[in-house]
Amino acid sequence: MTIKLSLITALCLIAANAQAQDATHDSSHSSHGGHGGHGGHGGQEHRGHAPSRAGTDGTAHDRPHHGHHQQPAHGQMNHDAMDHSRHEMPHPSRAAVPAEQHSRTPIPAITPADRAAAFPDMPAHDMHQGGSHFMFVADELEWQDANDGSTLAWNLNGWWGGDIDRLAFRSEGERTNGHTEEAELQLLWSHAIGPWWETVAGVRQDFKPGSPQTWAAFGIQGMPLYGLETEATAFIGEGGQTALRLEAEYDMLLTQRWVLQPKAEVNLHGRNDASRGVGAGFSDASIGLRLRYEINRQLAPYVGVSWTRAYGNSADMLRSEDEDTSEARLVAGIRFWF
Repeated sequence: MTIKLSLITALCLIAANAQAQDATHDSSHSSHGGHGGHGGHGGQEHRGHAPSRAGTDGTAHDRPHHGHHQQPAHGQMNHDAMDHSRHEMPHPSRAAVPAEQHSRTPIPAITPADRAAAFPDMPAHDMHQGGSHFMFVADELEWQDANDGSTLAWNLNGWWGGDIDRLAFRSEGERTNGHTEEAELQLLWSHAIGPWWETVAGVRQDFKPGSPQTWAAFGIQGMPLYGLETEATAFIGEGGQTALRLEAEYDMLLTQRWVLQPKAEVNLHGRNDASRGVGAGFSDASIGLRLRYEINRQLAPYVGVSWTRAYGNSADMLRSEDEDTSEARLVAGIRFWF
């Protein structure tokens, strides 16, 4: 009996102690909620501070947490400690980047030494360094297998001057069996009107066929598309003769050394000129296709074909003299520049 009473007494004491602890725990929670009201957040204090982990600049706010100066209840200590660690330790990906690391390192300016290293075989006059320079291009210097015999044909051009204004020349013609069949020379002043276009104006002198003739020349040349070189030149000759020449050529890079070049030319005239074998209107057209191998950038042998045909009144003049109105030729030559 005495043992039973002792056990019952012990159980009652344990129960009373447990009730006292529960009362103390509830009082602690009530006290904690009251401090939250002092901070203006009430029971939502922790949720209210969640945005304070990182501000708009990516850094953690140092705003104090009101009501946390008191020791929290036993069941809440670890939770509060974890929340404080999140508040005070921003995620590494959100950490602020120093201002000096936002700007990238500026690209250094290209120097003449850099250009020379990148283009060892390019002359200085092609690097647009200002001042006056020159360039000579033998676009076509070739042998042709013509109907009347072996023909030497040429198409040369060049310029001297700066990036905006230049003195330029063009020359083309052909000699068959030692006799000059066609020859002309143009002296032009070119003026750049944009990155890819320039106007030209000057004189053209025809030496053959027929008697020499002088023309005033003006036009435009440039690249409307990348790599497509175009020329449109109008001429006003002696006696009121007029003409228009349109040319285009394009370099197709097959490999680093093999280049295929299609080329076309069209000529129109304002009136008949029997002494030179040209008629009014659309007089003739030519198309060529040349495949060259660039030994280096400045020297390239080539082979190809060319085809010409006369139209309209020009074709009638050729028929009246029993000559062909069209002709295809095999060509072989060399292209170079300096």
